[in-house]
Amino acid sequence: MKIAILDDYQNVALSLADWEALDAETTVFTEPFADAAGAVRALAGFDVVVAMRERTRFPPEVLEQLPDLRLLVSTGPRNAAIDLDAARRLGVTVCGTGYSASPTIELTWALILAAVRNLPEEAASVRAGGWQLSLGTGLHGKTLGLLGLGRIGSAVAGIGQAFGMKTIAWSQNLTAEKAAEHGVRAVSKGELFADSDVLSIHLVLSQRTRALVGAAELAAMKDTAILVNTSRGPIVEEDALVEALRARQIGKAAIDVYDTEPLPADHPLRALPNALLTPHIGYVSRDLYETFYGDAVADIAAFRAGSPVRLMT
Repeated sequence: MKIAILDDYQNVALSLADWEALDAETTVFTEPFADAAGAVRALAGFDVVVAMRERTRFPPEVLEQLPDLRLLVSTGPRNAAIDLDAARRLGVTVCGTGYSASPTIELTWALILAAVRNLPEEAASVRAGGWQLSLGTGLHGKTLGLLGLGRIGSAVAGIGQAFGMKTIAWSQNLTAEKAAEHGVRAVSKGELFADSDVLSIHLVLSQRTRALVGAAELAAMKDTAILVNTSRGPIVEEDALVEALRARQIGKAAIDVYDTEPLPADHPLRALPNALLTPHIGYVSRDLYETFYGDAVADIAAFRAGSPVRLMT
């Protein structure tokens, strides 16, 4: 059996699970493929591919050119970058792994706190021999807006409440009763953008949510407000966000996700002083990676034994 482990940017996969138990030929790819053709060339001849979340896409035109592929394991329970219909048609079994939202919730608050207290700039000043540069902003009494109040959004709201923040939320299907279960007040979309001091996005990317935050929504925000996105980049119109930050229509953006990942080196977001950027590390933690890779090994063993587990449908 030949196994390919994809997009292991930190080169840690082999140290976090017992791959030797599979007695297979395992190859680790630490760099993203340039395009679909590059993925096809690199993965020719592999029986099993382990994909890290949605870093590499598997549309029909890629799967159709991998005739030896029998098992595709994705870390996490779902992967929008895999065409499941094409995989079924081609006889490729697709399995997932366990998952925890805790790392993303924690990173969301790391970004919020870093943004309101200007931590990157203050830390850089101390390292360079300087001292205090700015006046940070407190959170107590401010309004935290949640664009989406599911499992992650409601947990982020609870932490905001512990800081003494008012919490409001909106999504297409959110009811006042559901919001109240989490101590949150449901508001209109317009109120959410106009009233939030910190607005944090917690939605799944879909046709309904793509470009949900555009120029009009950004223009409605306070010029001191902070926009936080640890969900998916295309929920926010990236060009509109760049322009809003340049024009100081909003105070800051704290962003972990982008339209194109890795973020191109010349991307305009990188040059904006009011953009706090992290490299999609919301789920990147040792604990969760141990779950991902440990379950991936178990998925492969179960498939080889004829009883695949955690099938994606």
